[in-house]
Amino acid sequence: MNGEEVTLKAIGRKLKELRIQKGYSSYEAFAVAHDLGRVQYWRLERGEANFTIRTLLNVLEIHNMTLKDFFSEGI
Repeated sequence: MNGEEVTLKAIGRKLKELRIQKGYSSYEAFAVAHDLGRVQYWRLERGEANFTIRTLLNVLEIHNMTLKDFFSEGI
């Protein structure tokens, strides 16, 4: 696994933690509730999606977080 893949996996794990903290046990329920593409969000959490910053910003907005908040807490 290269550095990029490791980073994407870490971001995905962090997003999954945030989703669970928000009370969603399933990625599907979270994606549907927040009008996100179900498969795209699943791939994002698994670290398999090469997503845009806009996509990440949209998800972080749901969690009331900025990019700075997200990355300052460590991934």
